[in-house]
Amino acid sequence: MQNERNKRTKTQRIENKTGTSKKLLVVALGTALLVQPVSLIVPMDIAAAAQSAVEQTLTKQGEEIITSGAKRIDYVWTKSNGKYSNVHVIEVDLANPYVKLDVMSGKSGSVTGLGTVGNMVKNSGAVAGVNADFFNPAGDHATLGPQVTNGGLVVSPSRLTGMYAFAVTSDRKPVIDLFSFDGSQLQAGDGATFPLAGVNKPAYRTEPDNGYSHANAMQVYTSAWTVERPSATLTEVLVVDDVVQQVAENGTIPGNPPANGYILLAQGTAAKFVRDHLPVGASVTLNYNLKAQTSGQQYGPSQLQMLVGGYTILVDQGKTTAFSRDTNPISGSSERSRTAIGFTQDNSKVLMITVEDVGSSQGMTLAELQKMMVKLGVWRGLNLDGGGSTTMISRPLGETETGLAHPIENSSQRSVANGVGVYTTAPKGELRGIKASGSTTLFVGQPATYQMKGYDTYYNPVDPGSLTPVWSVKGGAGTFNGNTFVPTKAGKTTITVTAGKISDKLDVEVIGGDQISEMTVEAASPVLEAGKSTAVSAKATLKDGRKLTMPASSLQWEMRGFTGSVQDGTLTISKVPADAKAGYAIARYDGFAAAVVLGTGAAKMFEDFEKPAYPISFQSTNLVTGTAKLAKGLPGREKSQALRLNYDFTNASGTKAAYAVLNGSGRKVEGKPTAMTIDVLGDESLNWLRAEFIDNNGKAHLVTLADKLTWNSSTWKTLKIDLPADKMAYPITLKRLYVVSIEEGQDERALAGSVAFDNIGFQYAVGVPEPVRQKILLTLGSKSAQVGGQPYTLDAAPIALNGTTYLPLRFVTEAMGAQVDWEQAHKRVTVLRGSNLLEMQLGSKDYILNGKKSQSEVAPISRNGRILVPIRFISQQLGLKVNWEGKTRTITVE
Repeated sequence: MQNERNKRTKTQRIENKTGTSKKLLVVALGTALLVQPVSLIVPMDIAAAAQSAVEQTLTKQGEEIITSGAKRIDYVWTKSNGKYSNVHVIEVDLANPYVKLDVMSGKSGSVTGLGTVGNMVKNSGAVAGVNADFFNPAGDHATLGPQVTNGGLVVSPSRLTGMYAFAVTSDRKPVIDLFSFDGSQLQAGDGATFPLAGVNKPAYRTEPDNGYSHANAMQVYTSAWTVERPSATLTEVLVVDDVVQQVAENGTIPGNPPANGYILLAQGTAAKFVRDHLPVGASVTLNYNLKAQTSGQQYGPSQLQMLVGGYTILVDQGKTTAFSRDTNPISGSSERSRTAIGFTQDNSKVLMITVEDVGSSQGMTLAELQKMMVKLGVWRGLNLDGGGSTTMISRPLGETETGLAHPIENSSQRSVANGVGVYTTAPKGELRGIKASGSTTLFVGQPATYQMKGYDTYYNPVDPGSLTPVWSVKGGAGTFNGNTFVPTKAGKTTITVTAGKISDKLDVEVIGGDQISEMTVEAASPVLEAGKSTAVSAKATLKDGRKLTMPASSLQWEMRGFTGSVQDGTLTISKVPADAKAGYAIARYDGFAAAVVLGTGAAKMFEDFEKPAYPISFQSTNLVTGTAKLAKGLPGREKSQALRLNYDFTNASGTKAAYAVLNGSGRKVEGKPTAMTIDVLGDESLNWLRAEFIDNNGKAHLVTLADKLTWNSSTWKTLKIDLPADKMAYPITLKRLYVVSIEEGQDERALAGSVAFDNIGFQYAVGVPEPVRQKILLTLGSKSAQVGGQPYTLDAAPIALNGTTYLPLRFVTEAMGAQVDWEQAHKRVTVLRGSNLLEMQLGSKDYILNGKKSQSEVAPISRNGRILVPIRFISQQLGLKVNWEGKTRTITVE
């Protein structure tokens, strides 16, 4: 049996009635669904057996009207393991006369062109949409299922078992059923008839007979089929204005038919019918008929407003139901992004559904999707294409432009064959309201500009005209200058815009330090060198799990160990003391702090491919072909040389990889690098980019350079990758750079492509010296001490309170090799030692160590005008050991 996941084009042989061997192109479509065992039906109790018995919940997060009769609703599906999926729904009210659904084609006027959902929505004039049918990502890009657009049949159903489709009738009733092309026929002028097998269909295997779609069949191809017709020695007939214009027996007619014509492909008995009844000049009539197998209802194309293919039925009669097809080819048991469609019991509302598999939103299995759709109130529903195809586009209220409704798996939208669009047919109405838009999550000090848009009686955008907006904010949370808001304190607030007698509100959250659990600061090049400039950035992880980039305008910077400044995210080092070993750039935000440590260190060039003095070769997994060669004249590197890796996965199966091998067994890397940098010219293939290192023990380490190649062949991207230094035995060898496509989800990635590599470099650990460890001896109640064997007199004796020993800050600075500052205004102690930053506040058990907030059992105290700190806590946080000897009442720090 053909491995469907390969999506390979194969030539199959069929025999005509005379016994002559003929070739017919057979294409495995979309996610290679066509030759799965059609008798495999998965009962719901088995499919859901792995699901926990713990109740899963669906929680509404918010909603927004898109247009009259359509709104977007956002939910969170909480899983039994405590994790979650973000769910998005476009609810369309078919009872509303001003909204309609229709099928959008990837390329206007073509059923074999691809386009993003965003472009389909924009080009067709829709106000929202989702991706729809499964399709063949290579070759003809044909869809698996049928398509009716604006009441016209564009693609007929395939003869596949259990392949459901979604329709809306001309009287606005939703239908989900198994549609067939039964009863469709061609009638010649002499009255003879012949059944039609399909319209604009690729060659495929039929089910359940495992036959060939074009064997002894009559197929119709209109001007919407814009690629080469299935390749075979078939008879072709050109019909224009219902009259035969040309017959090519055992041949082809060049080009595509005109808009007022079509081409018939006939084979076997169908070709004989052409010879007997369709000479040039004969009249031809086509009669199309669609039948819903479950209900038995027959539809002429004009009786359907729209029809689009899906896959398996998921919900029937408001309950989860058995899958109608094998779900393994679409990763049914994996948590993936999903797209689905269904309708309510009263047939009034259609629900277009997407599920995110991005970030901490985990996606869903099909079994989860079923349960969630039941919770949504779906009466009958099916799934559409998912994974990287899952996309929802919508128009925010008051806006004229549409955009992504939620994050998607790839940084750019995937091109797909078709989608379901939402259209408004409402006339222009009067101004109904205004809408405030802009950032809803800010940091203190971060400027944000807000806009006011208007919408009419039917919730479509209109110009608010001469209305002048007045902006204000609740509770003195910040200030407005025109429409620009600068928050001055943390917390939740509300922004209000008023224009005449109309107003709107926008809830805004200003992040405070008490919401942050960890703050990190990074420098692109953390080298301490006078005159050097480097980009610095800060990120915050909130207690609720959100990860946010902190704006430069919200941070206050302090420099320790050098003189410098930060402006618009760039750190400039102006002076460095001659004896400086390390410098600290400390970023502060609302009582929180984190530092980037600057020290001696370097980035070294490893290979620029201008004159490599070693061989470079190509390797691959079974049946993968390609080359690995030096190339000149690449886009953006016209005058230099780079390493180009070409690959073709078409004829391979399973996980597929193509390697560029350096020096046969690899090239040794100097020292102990902590990170690798490399320039990569992309190919938008969505394949995985990796590097293989061999360590000193012979162990291979596979390092991901990019989990998806999302940038194009005219763009170079510099990648920085941290190496697993704690797991590598140095020295290491860079053996191979490679492109790989794992078996799961291969239908979403390109089968062939070309990438290029240049300027490989390695970064080495910044040299921040560990302060000298000196043995410290203290005696409780005594000012006399020893530091490194030398006598030392404290300005205040260590004291014990409630089992905790405290000593003055000055001693921490001088004896423990740390920099210590006391800020009276904030009652704050800052301790810097080596690569550690520790901050505590007088009387508070909260502390921040290297950007992470925690709580101790003790707090700094004040005695007789001196600030005393807990020695054991301070020492342990800075990596020192503390011992207590009760008999002699002595403390040892080392």
